[in-house]
Amino acid sequence: MADTTPPTDGHRGGFGEYGGESGGLIERAFREKIVLVGVTHPGEDEDDTERHLDELALLVDTAGADAVARVEQRRHTPDPATYLGAGKVDELRELCEAVDADTVVFDDELSPAQQRNLEKILGRTAIDRTAVILDIFGQNAHSLEGKAQVELAQIRYRLPRLRGKGKALSQQRGGIGARQGGGETQLEVDRRRLLRRMHKLEADLRDIERVRHTQAKARQRSRLHRVAIVGYTNAGKSTLLNRLTDAGVLVEDRLFATLDATTRRLQLPGGETVLVTDTVGFITKLPTQLVEAFKSTLEVVVDADLLVHVVDASAPDPEENIAAVNRVLGEIGAMGVPQLLVANKLDADPTGAKHLRTDHPGAVAISARTGEGVDDLLRTIGDRLRGLSTVTELVVPFDRGDVLATLHREGEVLLETVTDDGMRVRARLDEAAVSRLREYVVAAPA
Repeated sequence: MADTTPPTDGHRGGFGEYGGESGGLIERAFREKIVLVGVTHPGEDEDDTERHLDELALLVDTAGADAVARVEQRRHTPDPATYLGAGKVDELRELCEAVDADTVVFDDELSPAQQRNLEKILGRTAIDRTAVILDIFGQNAHSLEGKAQVELAQIRYRLPRLRGKGKALSQQRGGIGARQGGGETQLEVDRRRLLRRMHKLEADLRDIERVRHTQAKARQRSRLHRVAIVGYTNAGKSTLLNRLTDAGVLVEDRLFATLDATTRRLQLPGGETVLVTDTVGFITKLPTQLVEAFKSTLEVVVDADLLVHVVDASAPDPEENIAAVNRVLGEIGAMGVPQLLVANKLDADPTGAKHLRTDHPGAVAISARTGEGVDDLLRTIGDRLRGLSTVTELVVPFDRGDVLATLHREGEVLLETVTDDGMRVRARLDEAAVSRLREYVVAAPA
């Protein structure tokens, strides 16, 4: 998003320029020309780099710019000053001039020093994948919490990159005593302002988190099973939630179309009611600032009884997408939650879906768009959730209709018979329900 004010440090302003109180990226009035840069590291090959740059091009397009050229280099270690070698940086500068590029976007994260040095040499803005993703999140966050989380991540990214720009950071001289010293620099003022804003956002998010914990306790008292839909961005998670629950969540064929978690009730074929939540999509090299900022929102994943891991079967490398999602799940402590792999877009790539089912026993193939395979998915979700429960027999006195209602509400009643002592019930219950109703239990859980 191009800054409307002329740059003061000798390089062209452009995509990635920060402004405003929030430290976010300001609106672009035109689609900028972007040159993409990828580096092949040891253990990788050029095909990996090409796939990552293809995805980076999609990210740039989603952010509202056009990738017009790309540069690649194989290096054992990044150059500490410019990330690329000196010769490749000169080649990059010539290419930028030839295509009249506004900005250069690196697929890997740049250090503040590398970014400064590159901008001086190239004469234009140099940013990394992290800045692009933060830009997209800033555009797509709509809820109060989502906006606060994204702004917090942007500030954490921006703070170490604050730097002087021409006269804008000359020392400010105050009133009395000003002749005794140079006063405070604008850089220090900006840093203090961002720190104040960051602390305010952190406090606001703690308040929102307390409200969420209260709501979570209420959901736990209802004893409804919780299912979280996770997956790579644009894998079809929101489409699946809409297919299952008519949630009306925005669905677009672009990366990170939806950021805010949405929870809906869903009745399974066996009669059980569960809570299903659509979560933010993950991506390769997801910025640590975003993972940290969204941890409170992602608690719904950690607390879920089952993760429905949606995979785009038509993706160039679905296994890499699966690994990227699992890395983020590991970062937030959710790898211990049971997973059900769902190969989506069966209509677009039936062969890819078949391979995923073969490589991942127990996986289900569906098309969230057409509905094919969704009935099988619902039955599988019910079976997996029932596997988390135990079959227990109870005898409930005839005058305890409230207990019978609890059994039907919190578990799956398999059989009811009338006896002299009351209703004999065989039901599938979780451990918490068995513990609360222990006085009525007549047979140990099976």
